[in-house]
Amino acid sequence: MYKDALAKVIEDVGQKTLDRRSFLMLGAAGAGSLLLAPGSANAAPKIKSSARIVIAGAGAAGLAAASTLAARLDGAKITLIDARKEHFYQPGFTLVAAGIKASPYVVSTTKEYVPGGVELIEERVAEFDPEGNKVVTESGAAHAYDFLIVATGLKLDYEAIPGMEVEQIGNNGLGSIYHSPAKAEATWRAMSNFADTGGVGVFLRPGTEMKCAGAPLKYTFITDDHLRRRGNRGKAELIYNANNKALFSVPIVHEKVRMLFGERGVKVNYERVLESIDIGKKLAVFKTPVGPVEQQYDFINVIPPMRAPDSVRNSPLPWQEGGWAKDGWIEVDKHNLRHARYDNVFAVGDVAGVPKGKTAASVKWQVPVAVDHLVASIAGKESEAHYNGYTSCPLITRLGQAMLIEFDYKDNLTPSFPGVIAPLEELWISWVMKTMALKPTYISMLRGRA
Repeated sequence: MYKDALAKVIEDVGQKTLDRRSFLMLGAAGAGSLLLAPGSANAAPKIKSSARIVIAGAGAAGLAAASTLAARLDGAKITLIDARKEHFYQPGFTLVAAGIKASPYVVSTTKEYVPGGVELIEERVAEFDPEGNKVVTESGAAHAYDFLIVATGLKLDYEAIPGMEVEQIGNNGLGSIYHSPAKAEATWRAMSNFADTGGVGVFLRPGTEMKCAGAPLKYTFITDDHLRRRGNRGKAELIYNANNKALFSVPIVHEKVRMLFGERGVKVNYERVLESIDIGKKLAVFKTPVGPVEQQYDFINVIPPMRAPDSVRNSPLPWQEGGWAKDGWIEVDKHNLRHARYDNVFAVGDVAGVPKGKTAASVKWQVPVAVDHLVASIAGKESEAHYNGYTSCPLITRLGQAMLIEFDYKDNLTPSFPGVIAPLEELWISWVMKTMALKPTYISMLRGRA
């Protein structure tokens, strides 16, 4: 059904007849497919329970978990804890920084997505006590639980970059798309000024795990296109600094991006991680295998290191050893999101210590799986729900075109429409899905309807 619907949309696109009905089909067939959850996690009947369930974090993962639990359980006490009153549609930050959307496009409120019967406590969790089965908020209030879902998201660690001043984002050629809607818009102004004049544009990703790892690549492509549209590409040098030996974790996607960067004259440096910055001098210093390397710039898009929030990092929940221990990612089974040492604790979204999955599409696949295992525990049963690492990246390659990259833990490409949308082709239909169709499906995900 989905494939037939999307095929009709693509036919309409080719004939320039994308009417409202076709667009709605795209929203249902295209974006919906990217966020579809395993059927086994959605088919369970509603269960009566008096279980106390605490969800730490009310971003995309926390709200989706609250909505899914509210739909699955009858009588449970579900408590959602988060101090932030605004809800940010983070997949839209790149669009704001590209000048495609205004900052209000990505801002709503947390309360409007909290389902009936779920209590929202507008505080931050200051302490996790899995031994005592409780969390403590900043006011000192303790909240006991029978089950805990940690969905705190991650920390943007700008303070780890000496010389970085977030209040200067948007000034003097300094950009950073991740900080906030306001700073994404400020980044757009800085990048637009650069596109008017040219110079040296520097792009990078951190040496840590990060949310939406394709975003730095997208913004490099977007900047290149703005320069070309203004006739200034010949006046600019664009440099992308990869943190390791690849541009993308999936080898075939790395090779495609490498080829596109080559065709468009983007210089690539490998194994370079931003070490410090001098905003006044427009000078970035990168750590490399041969020592520090200085790089002058006229525009730079800073992506900070990303780590688990301090409350998580300072708790017993993170990995105790291995690659995810340093930055505090939570030690969960990568297939069911259950904690390895605390059976009644789950982690979903960015904070989960799994090989892939720091995207909104991954959240939609993770949450039903984690909830199904939680509900099965309440019912005294076993769940077969399984998360395979599905991650989606609509990789914008120029204004009006994108590649729809979908993959799993094994770096297999997992296209939703094989033979209809080729994952490594720059397509207008993929652009439409990114810029128009995904947000409505995202909102449905928050409400537990997608």
